[in-house]
Amino acid sequence: MKSLQIALLAVLVMLLDIPLAKAEGGLPSHHYEQWYTGSLVSPSGAQPKAGILGIEPYMTYTEPAGFFRADGVRLPLPAHQRTVTSSTMFKYGVTDRLSLQTFPAMSYGWKDHGPTSSGIKFNDLPLDAILTVVKPHPEHYVPTVAVFAGVLAPTGDYSHLGRATDGVGGGAWVFRTAIVQQSTFIFPNGHNFRVRAWGNFRRAISSARLVDITSYGTERGFRGWGRPGINGQAGFSLEYGLSQRWVIAMDFARDWANGARVRGVDGNGRTVNTKGASSSDWQVAPAMEFSWSPRFGIIAGCAIYVAGHNTNMNVAPQFAVNTVF
Repeated sequence: MKSLQIALLAVLVMLLDIPLAKAEGGLPSHHYEQWYTGSLVSPSGAQPKAGILGIEPYMTYTEPAGFFRADGVRLPLPAHQRTVTSSTMFKYGVTDRLSLQTFPAMSYGWKDHGPTSSGIKFNDLPLDAILTVVKPHPEHYVPTVAVFAGVLAPTGDYSHLGRATDGVGGGAWVFRTAIVQQSTFIFPNGHNFRVRAWGNFRRAISSARLVDITSYGTERGFRGWGRPGINGQAGFSLEYGLSQRWVIAMDFARDWANGARVRGVDGNGRTVNTKGASSSDWQVAPAMEFSWSPRFGIIAGCAIYVAGHNTNMNVAPQFAVNTVF
């Protein structure tokens, strides 16, 4: 991870044509405390102190702009589902190293020339514990390192649906784990440059009972079981402080997923035993952060899927408000 950080930092230095600050030499006399909200896609670590509560509401609109077939060629998508999602991250510091986090979300979808959701739907619910395992040591370029462990609870509608657009859940308990590291570098002009790198992994630990129309693509009359495929994400983010209040951010991430397994009997009495195709995508998410105090700020940007296979090419403008108490 350290070699990746140094390489990325060197690229930025060449682009900005400014020298690096020496960590051993102390901070520049005109350095200021940088205010961050955090980038759009990257996860953040545990709260720095016990008793701190972070609340971060998000609003996201997702527009599929095409489909990447198995060989990566992008095709038009004549009929697709648009989605608006409202979610809020809650993170509380239990100790100076351990935090608890949840991220409830609600969504509403509609299709071209097709049905909308029957109402606003509550999605599956993430519940995570975050532990800081390495405290930062900037003088020796030691980053903060945190690990996540938790579950995705099956709270979203997934089976016996009135319409396919109501399917927002997987119906199975999913184990979640992740690792994230973060380093901050300071230039002689006092500007801050923050780097995060992360990887996460998710695996279903139960199966979902499926009846009729489900989020697994089954139709009326189906009876059986489904299980989400293993999936994960890896990426890194860059944040450069233009001033104490303004930060420009960029995320780069790759998502991957194995296909879901479906077993049962359809409405015509035929046995079904299928596994969906694996998929992946590459996304970038440029954004601007503005904070009016160390505890309050807003970020706005757009996640764009630029490549992949067996998946939609999504464009997802979004904004979030970061608050710390």
